[in-house]
Amino acid sequence: MRHLGSILLGVWLIVHGLRDIIHLTFRYDDLAMGALAIVAGALLFIRR
Repeated sequence: MRHLGSILLGVWLIVHGLRDIIHLTFRYDDLAMGALAIVAGALLFIRR
């Protein structure tokens, strides 16, 4: 659980890259990506 922010950031980067490369889309993808970015950023900020 210590590196959860880094893991979420990695997931966000991978999914964001896949969305651009293979035009991956899913329902509410903008909302999910935004929420994932906020949570990852908050966790990284809190851990510093």
